[in-house]
Amino acid sequence: MHQPSALHEATRQSLEHYFATLDGQIPINLHAIVMQEVEQALFDFVMRRTGNNQSMSAKWLGINRNTLHKKIEQYGLLAESNLTPTAGELHAQTR
Repeated sequence: MHQPSALHEATRQSLEHYFATLDGQIPINLHAIVMQEVEQALFDFVMRRTGNNQSMSAKWLGINRNTLHKKIEQYGLLAESNLTPTAGELHAQTR
């Protein structure tokens, strides 16, 4: 039997936590909420790991640079001061 990946398990745990915070309320538009949260985190992570290199980020994500640029603007990623890569992230880029 196929074992869930660590990413799958982390997502499941995050959903369990999200539902616990709803306090019995019924979620609305759950798919859109989850997809936006995951996409924003993914783009933020990749941009950090590539040192804000949009060409490399687009390649990693498998999208064209125009799409990446639209998503960066949509999520305000370049406006965030915390998008600067950490020392550990810079080290990972050189591997």
